[in-house]
Amino acid sequence: MIRILEEGQASSLLPRSADRMQSAISVVAPIIADVRAGGDAAVLKYAKKLDGFTGDSFYVATGGELDSELGAAVDSAIANVRLFAEQQLVKSWTKTIGDRELGQIIRPLDRVGAYVPSGRYPLLSTMLMAVVPAQVAGVADVTVACPRPTAQMLALASRLGIERVLCLGGAQAIAAMAYGTESIGAVQRIVGPGNAYVAAAKKLVSADVAIDFVAGPSEIVIVANDGNPQWIAADMLAQSEHDVDARAVLLTTSTKLANAVQHEVGVQLAGLSTADVAGESIRINGAIVICESEESAFRLVNLIAPEHLSLYDPSQLDRVRNAGSVFIGQYSTEAAGDYASGPNHILPTAGYATIRGGLSVNDFIKVITTQQLSKKAIDSLGATVTTLARAEGLEAHARSVEMRLNG
Repeated sequence: MIRILEEGQASSLLPRSADRMQSAISVVAPIIADVRAGGDAAVLKYAKKLDGFTGDSFYVATGGELDSELGAAVDSAIANVRLFAEQQLVKSWTKTIGDRELGQIIRPLDRVGAYVPSGRYPLLSTMLMAVVPAQVAGVADVTVACPRPTAQMLALASRLGIERVLCLGGAQAIAAMAYGTESIGAVQRIVGPGNAYVAAAKKLVSADVAIDFVAGPSEIVIVANDGNPQWIAADMLAQSEHDVDARAVLLTTSTKLANAVQHEVGVQLAGLSTADVAGESIRINGAIVICESEESAFRLVNLIAPEHLSLYDPSQLDRVRNAGSVFIGQYSTEAAGDYASGPNHILPTAGYATIRGGLSVNDFIKVITTQQLSKKAIDSLGATVTTLARAEGLEAHARSVEMRLNG
């Protein structure tokens, strides 16, 4: 049974403590240090111990076919994700401002790593969400790490132009991609979700290699004062079936809607094949909060900073300051965003949406600024630059300008 809370009881829904992360860090830190120092031998040791690895190579060739229905669905999803990424991509530009030619040029990263979980569920969608934006950005070398890739995942990788998959998981996969080994090339950025140990490993290596963000359990907040309780309950259960630590929350000012959704969650759970996971998640982490006002509901939204935010009233969008991705209107089910609407489903969790949005094509590029100054431009800037340089005590800076003024 999902809880119904009064607004004053909602503090438990705020971003979770770092206790779990610290515990995971203590486990993965020695693994990362060992892989960094020991290379392939250390990777093999942990792959056998933790994943039951028995292969002769860490890599497996991609290939195979998807059935026609799944193949068509994958192609549609890829096209939509690619189109959105193309729209998001920051562009190069040059502009004359006064006597200065100023601009920026966009260059892709050379090598990135995409971690794709395959534990309870084979996440085909995560592979395409991680790989397609990197390809749109122009990344030449994408390493896909997946501990137990299914035949469908290998076929999808091939469809995406990935020739081989790194069959490693956990901290050993993250460390291998971060630092490289005799057989595994180091990458410049690691993206993708994973369990607590993967998240902790990404956090530790982030001092040496770029990451997207440290992701925790999945979450959704729905704000609705009216609407179809069956649809709302279905969206909450869709999030809850990810993991027992997932969180699904409804914020509403309507007691009637709260009671109807609570009832409907129970009804739908009874016939759900993933009820063992979804039911435990809903019981422990799920909640329906009866808010005093719309204003107080959005105070909670922006404090929680949810990974997914569903707004049944489109006019409320201006109230949103913190969210990974927003689903606007009753037909915008979060599941559509998980698979095929276009925006990326790799999103910040655990309050991280207070400082950034989800994975995008721009995580795979560098923005390099350019400036070209004429003699007239340096003449006009000269006094400003030399005055500021000498105020900082940097005499050589000032002289480098004065030589051009007098030259």
